[in-house]
Amino acid sequence: MTFEEAKAKLAKYNQEQLLKYYDQLSDEGKADLIAQIEQTDFSVLTAKTFENEDNKITPIKALTVAEIEKEAEEDKKVGLEYIRQGKVAILLLAGGMGTRLGSDNPKGMYNIGETKELSIFECQFQNIMKVVNEAGAYPYFFIMTSPKNDAKTRAYLKEKNYFGYDANKIKFFIQSMAPIVDMNGKVLLEDKGQIALSPNGNGGWFSSLANAGLLPIVEETGIEYFNIYAVDNVLQSIADPIFVGATVRRGYPCGAKVIKKAYPEEGLGVMCYLNNQPAVVEYYELSDELRYAKGEDGEYLYYYGVILNYLFGVKELMTILDADFPMHKAFKKCAYINENDEIVKQTEPNAYKFETLATDMVKLMNNCLPFEVTREKEFAPVKNLTGKDSVDSARELLKLNGREI
Repeated sequence: MTFEEAKAKLAKYNQEQLLKYYDQLSDEGKADLIAQIEQTDFSVLTAKTFENEDNKITPIKALTVAEIEKEAEEDKKVGLEYIRQGKVAILLLAGGMGTRLGSDNPKGMYNIGETKELSIFECQFQNIMKVVNEAGAYPYFFIMTSPKNDAKTRAYLKEKNYFGYDANKIKFFIQSMAPIVDMNGKVLLEDKGQIALSPNGNGGWFSSLANAGLLPIVEETGIEYFNIYAVDNVLQSIADPIFVGATVRRGYPCGAKVIKKAYPEEGLGVMCYLNNQPAVVEYYELSDELRYAKGEDGEYLYYYGVILNYLFGVKELMTILDADFPMHKAFKKCAYINENDEIVKQTEPNAYKFETLATDMVKLMNNCLPFEVTREKEFAPVKNLTGKDSVDSARELLKLNGREI
């Protein structure tokens, strides 16, 4: 991208202020700023933002653990065949850092072992290798990193020889970034040559993959489904053939693994019907009336929580690639350079970050199969150092499942 092209792109969104210090930069700094402008998705500035409207929310029935067991053999047979034929790809959302765990490394590198080194990445690769060995095939494995952790993630996994996974089937790409704006809608500069940016949310994984030029692999190899999952759950069952088979056999374009919430207030998005459409509603979007509502059997009506393990059909993904995703705005603190050319470090929120959510993709899939799993077997998130959803609780759950740590 040339300077004139960058200027024209900024003008389209009324953000020419980002070139204010261009002439003061070194040649290298100028090239870097132009590259940032080229790579940044400014369209989020004009996208519609999410609004919690007066929506009609009704309960949805999940395929329960008991129902799954009845047809598990046939579902597994179909799922394994899809995996052998290369119709299922794995996609890891690995852009997070281990900051809340006291680490400056990518979150997946965090060691949760007690008597040996055992990273979060290794736990998940071990889970995947069980399926690889059973199917006798390596699915394509896409790993979405962030600009902040990409180099370390690649180097670490290469050093570990991808924990036995076929390196030829692993493809890295960097999550697209979205600009951070002040309260007047102007994109901030963190420094004279650095645009204030943040990852565009886990709902942007498919567009980021496309922007990275990886769609030809999807098209040429006949991938029909993506199993996406989050890096922080060490018990994720990935490319689960029963999950794949159940979704395929029942003709669903999308599947979502769900667990019964431990209590109504638990911070998990819930599967339900939103205006008669299968969707995920975030826990903070439920009214108390719905949160505590019970059916005739005495069970909570909205207790199937998602664990960020989804199966998305490629055909449907292609139709929503350019869809107008709702942007979620989060009010955060962000360092910026002010009108006096001074870098200001914020202690209070002062800017808006934009992100899309994978949960919003479910709404665009037309239909979704809620697939219940046992939380003690498949849900051990590592969000905190101690306490709830922590390194400690994940270790205990790993041991409960017979894993040596």
